[in-house]
Amino acid sequence: MTIDNYFIADQFSLLSKLMDIHGENSFKTKSYSIAAFNIEKLPEQLTTLQHDKIFAVKGIGDAIGKKIIQIIETGELPLLKEYIQKTPPGLIEMLAIKNLGPKKIAIVWKDMGIETIGELLYACNENRLLLYKGFGEKTQKNIQESIEFFFKNQGSYLYAEAEHTAKEIDQKLKENLPTAKFQLAGEFRRQSEIINKLEWVTTAKAEKLKDFFAGNGFAIDDENERNLTAKHSAGLKLLFHFSNEKSFYSDLFTNSGSDEFLHAWKETAEWNDAGNFESEEDIFSSVNINFIPSFLREKKSVLEKAKKEAIPSVINEKDIRAIIHSHSNWSDGSNTVEEMAKHCIEKKIEYLVLSDHSKSAFYANGLSEERIKEQHHYIDELNKKLAPFKIFKSIESDILNDGALDYTDNILSTFDLVIASVHSNLKMTEDKAMMRLLKAIENPYTTILGHMTGRLLLSRPGFPVDHKKIIDACAANHVVIELNAHPRRLDIDWRWIDYALEKNVLISIDPDAHALQGYDDVKYGTLVAQKAGLTKERNLSSFSLQQFEGFLADRKKKKGIS
Repeated sequence: MTIDNYFIADQFSLLSKLMDIHGENSFKTKSYSIAAFNIEKLPEQLTTLQHDKIFAVKGIGDAIGKKIIQIIETGELPLLKEYIQKTPPGLIEMLAIKNLGPKKIAIVWKDMGIETIGELLYACNENRLLLYKGFGEKTQKNIQESIEFFFKNQGSYLYAEAEHTAKEIDQKLKENLPTAKFQLAGEFRRQSEIINKLEWVTTAKAEKLKDFFAGNGFAIDDENERNLTAKHSAGLKLLFHFSNEKSFYSDLFTNSGSDEFLHAWKETAEWNDAGNFESEEDIFSSVNINFIPSFLREKKSVLEKAKKEAIPSVINEKDIRAIIHSHSNWSDGSNTVEEMAKHCIEKKIEYLVLSDHSKSAFYANGLSEERIKEQHHYIDELNKKLAPFKIFKSIESDILNDGALDYTDNILSTFDLVIASVHSNLKMTEDKAMMRLLKAIENPYTTILGHMTGRLLLSRPGFPVDHKKIIDACAANHVVIELNAHPRRLDIDWRWIDYALEKNVLISIDPDAHALQGYDDVKYGTLVAQKAGLTKERNLSSFSLQQFEGFLADRKKKKGIS
């Protein structure tokens, strides 16, 4: 660490911003901001001056001078350290986001209850910023774009963020080097929700690849006989595994499975990893194991299953027949219910489950009891107009701090189904989280448990839960578990879906959409559902309209509710 004028100025600049976030006296915060500006412009280094001479520098008074000496002597500013310790780290990160100054960050934190950049991006996607003073539509869009740019430079990416880059590079490689084989491998081929690097297996020569990199603005990071690593201009790491015609499919196989899967494979199968296979199917048949698609090559258990029987056909995006969990402009969505319904009809979707926010979600313009009545009347009229297409009356009811839902049974009984979700007080112990979730699951009106852990990938880990206990409770109470398909949620984690299937719990791939384009997110929910081996028969949003109506009637009968 070099202590120069720039370092000292940065200390005061950050102090000023943090004090602004905490709502401190504006005169004080401005004085530190001015000090930072003046120090950065000084022609001489403060570290070269005698301490008493520092106070004589124009623009530096007694209080600032003493703090400068503290920085020079100790390498830190104690007052700044105090503010850092009492400021959530995510708020400090927000200062790197263009279009988001301390005053706006203060509103984001204190009024919206948001503490991380990822949460803020999600709030932008839900149009929540528009509800607060100083955040218009243009400001929200600018902040959203700035955050997306920030995330692209952090090294890890959502699958949805990496997808376009992966396919674009893959296509360019095949066009520019047509005589070589290229096949995406690794995390992307397994459809992992988080992508740390893009990998290919290739028969291309290193020199040809380097020429391609030079022509496309990729920087080479590392090179050896077996691999070549480069970095895309967007920040993604690219790893190429060299192969040849004879070992191509063997190399593709060994670079497509998880460590757990490959370790189990080596213990289980005696195969010739240098064999001349014509396909990956040939590799499996050579050891008498049923073929396992690349997206399922994660757990040891799938290998044990494939020894005994063929892997069932998993769900595909075309199997989604309904949009369940979608928000309209009655709460924090962008579109009218009629626009949403007509969009579904255009996409050959059979029915729509409208699930606006409940009254506790005041930040999302949640529906009061009176507005619920109005919305239900409106839906009745639309259903007459749009038949045979059907809109179901639902609500995303907040799970309150004590585990209760935020409407009385009389109100809950007016809905066709209820999605119960936690949106507030997310910092909980496992005991607290489990109490809230289990009580909500036991509510007879809870039909679907929404985004089980509240996680936001790369931003918020979600509250701690005992997945097995929750799944067991859902099984006992005939509650469906949502696989929230928003690419930043993908919650329930796919790793627990196989246990849910064992317990005969239905999954529901839902987009949690706040705009029409959000319906396309079912794709990402489907991709991770494939990793869990989910079939269309076990996914609620794959039910036909008739099956869905039958499911709702049967469940109400089982629960003794009307």
